[in-house]
Amino acid sequence: MDFFPQVTRGSDGVARGFGSVTRSILALKTDPLKPRLDHIKKQAEDHRILALMYASYAKKLKLESSKVVRVFAELSRDFSYLMNKPRYTSLFGSDGVIDEAVLRQLEKEVKERIKTARQVIGEAKESFDNQLKIQKLKDTIFAVNEQLTKAKKQGAFSSLIAAKSIPKSLHCISMRLMEERIAHPEKYLDEGKPTAPELEDPNLCHYAIFSDNVVAASVVVNSATKNAKEPWKHVFHVVTDKMNLGAMQVMFKLKDYNGAHIEVKAVEDYTFLNSSYVPVLRQLESANLQKFYFENKLENATKDTTNMKFRNPKYLSILNHLRFYLPEMYPKLHRILFLDDDIVVQKDLTGLWKIDMDGKVNGAVETCFGSFHRYAQYMNFSHPLIKAKFNPKACAWAYGMNFFDLDAWRREKCTEEYHYWQNLNENRTLWKLGTLPPGLITFYSTTKPLEKSWHVLGLGYNPSISMEEINNAAVVHFNGNMKPWLDIAMNQFKPLWTKFVDFQLEFVQSCNFGL
Repeated sequence: MDFFPQVTRGSDGVARGFGSVTRSILALKTDPLKPRLDHIKKQAEDHRILALMYASYAKKLKLESSKVVRVFAELSRDFSYLMNKPRYTSLFGSDGVIDEAVLRQLEKEVKERIKTARQVIGEAKESFDNQLKIQKLKDTIFAVNEQLTKAKKQGAFSSLIAAKSIPKSLHCISMRLMEERIAHPEKYLDEGKPTAPELEDPNLCHYAIFSDNVVAASVVVNSATKNAKEPWKHVFHVVTDKMNLGAMQVMFKLKDYNGAHIEVKAVEDYTFLNSSYVPVLRQLESANLQKFYFENKLENATKDTTNMKFRNPKYLSILNHLRFYLPEMYPKLHRILFLDDDIVVQKDLTGLWKIDMDGKVNGAVETCFGSFHRYAQYMNFSHPLIKAKFNPKACAWAYGMNFFDLDAWRREKCTEEYHYWQNLNENRTLWKLGTLPPGLITFYSTTKPLEKSWHVLGLGYNPSISMEEINNAAVVHFNGNMKPWLDIAMNQFKPLWTKFVDFQLEFVQSCNFGL
């Protein structure tokens, strides 16, 4: 038997049959078209994935509105469709001889699609580059905003710490005044002396100032008397705590104050102000409330910036709540002007006593504009009691300079109203803290709006107040953390306050106050 295949020769004498049979037998292992096929397949798959990635990236860069996403998605599908054509899948699944003609056709179509893909990528490159720059810029802005927010929180916390602190020079003045009080008690002792008739004369202009800051209180009185046309007709009722009583007594006896009448008393002199009568005093004895105030650490503050400004121990002082007891503190008076200790009087205020209050209790300057400073910002209107009683869009007003008709107050029983709501708010569910929210509640519908020029606010936090507005104001108010006696005070406004500090006094000079 002939085991060898027949060898034929062509016209050129070259053997043909043996080589042809050998290639057929060894095609799977030695066919030179196989690597070429694998290369074409890899190129097609690589560009399919590339088109898919560009489509995905275009979505991430928010290019959905353009045709970029659609074009790249179609390119990816074209590659998949091409490689899944039955004509070409036979190349990959067959163990037989690779049809070179079919392979060339596949290679041609793959190259055409690769060319299209590269062209589309080139055309879309500008869109991707611009969008990438925009995205990077957005990421940078976001990161900077995060840093800014953190810095603002830390700055607000630091400002709060500064606002709660007592400058060394101010503390020095209080101590020097106390030394003077101890050294010469006979000069400043008022106990046992009959009450001066002017202090209870309803025909005079009476002011109430509640403060533990001797310099600030003296500036209020000094500015009011220097701008009063008839200062001897003005009576100032200064109330402080027992610790500062001696210093305050000395401060107001060191000079004449243009003939104005000044009464200095301690909270403890008003015996009716005790925890059995005053809800705030009873609530301030609560361990939970004290924890709320004194656990004011930086890490807590930055997490709770909304409540941070309310976490000020000044709210623990009864001095901050005396304003709700004016009719009982001054039973013989008909009208009184309440002044905060961070205000400066710039004009004669006797015009306030000529205002027709229309039966209202509280004369105050309203602070609302647009949607700002409405009742909704100060109270919890998700609470049914608040929601049922008050209008969230009602205009808020300012504490700091308030003219009170004490007869109308007694008639409307405002102190009882205040006690009612303060007792309901023991767990701080109706409002956070402070005296403005309960004031807004107590004098709701009993407040008479005053002309804005009577009281200009914001000198302790708002640098954009115009000097024209300030110069036209009867009273300017340094409400906010940047008090004029602190180093963090705004330089453009500080002279308005310092010009009424008695720098010629020995105690002020020896303590280097204001330097």
